[in-house]
Amino acid sequence: MDPRLLPDNPYLLLTPGPLSTSKGVKAAMFRDWCTWDEDYNALVQDIRKQLVRLAGGGEELTAVLMQGSGTFCVESVIGTAVPREGKLLVLSNGAYGARIGEIARRLDIPLHLEDFGELEPPRPEDVARILAADPAVTHVAVVHCETTTGMHNPVADIGRAVKDAGKVFIVDAMSSFGGIPMTMAGIGADFLISSANKCIEGVPGFGFVVAAREEMEKLEGRARSLSLDLYGQWKEMEDKGGKWRYTSPTHVVRAFATALAELEAEGGVALRHARYSKNHHTLVSGMNRLGFECLLAPAYRSPIITSFLCPAWPGFTFTRLYEALKKRGFVIYPGKVSVADTFRIGSIGQVFPEDMERLVEAVSMSGLAE
Repeated sequence: MDPRLLPDNPYLLLTPGPLSTSKGVKAAMFRDWCTWDEDYNALVQDIRKQLVRLAGGGEELTAVLMQGSGTFCVESVIGTAVPREGKLLVLSNGAYGARIGEIARRLDIPLHLEDFGELEPPRPEDVARILAADPAVTHVAVVHCETTTGMHNPVADIGRAVKDAGKVFIVDAMSSFGGIPMTMAGIGADFLISSANKCIEGVPGFGFVVAAREEMEKLEGRARSLSLDLYGQWKEMEDKGGKWRYTSPTHVVRAFATALAELEAEGGVALRHARYSKNHHTLVSGMNRLGFECLLAPAYRSPIITSFLCPAWPGFTFTRLYEALKKRGFVIYPGKVSVADTFRIGSIGQVFPEDMERLVEAVSMSGLAE
């Protein structure tokens, strides 16, 4: 029996997070920690330094952790980074880009949401054109890996267009940081947002922001929220040695520290990306053999999650496929796009190419393949 599959853990999560975690990450949560303890705060400080290193930076970058889901972190950045006199351009091609736009609307932030549809990426020439036509824009936001479809957006090219226009660049790297090689300088990001329970393979409970220190230091007094005040949280951690303003998810933070150590032991982001890419290629080639088609063209696909078109075969429904695979030890995701009937399968977490081979075999045995 697969040691990852126990009576209380009967399946692998083939989702974009939460995802299947290692035994070591789970075991790290058996110890209780005090939020005021110096050892715990030192652990937080070490995590912050490691995140800066993963983002390719040194003293010019800083990191802050924020309680809640990834969306909490996104809202903390949008609600703190954009000044009252500013305007946000959101480059949207899926549900998570649209969500950034909804955050801006709820916070009464002046907004230009450019919708590129779900099947095409924003292109740098489009970004340059939009910024030239709308000089009021001060900040630009985009999702790196849009898990609505699995789209891998060209953030480095977009970043060059944003920086050429002199704007602040916010990258939602929720489902890509730690799993796709990148640096803040390489993609031109001023703020990069991600979450504990994605490619670093921790568990849900907090997210984090890596930012240009120069930009972070400008944010005092801008926040439109008390609990989601990005500057306030950062200043507390800076001045008080890793202390959080409010109760922190101590068990989750400890698990994340273990996940970071496991990432390093695996060989870092490059080798984790290689594993995720092999997972993805094994999945796609196997599903193609069974007659399933991908939603996106190969050039647009990320190694994070893949959208497949639901076939018009007699008796096929996503619900039937989901239930059949769950019985065989796999959980997949429903579709999220509006232009096609799809389902999604993730390639990240404690998942390996042989798992994808077993998944394809389970799909074949389900009676729902061609």
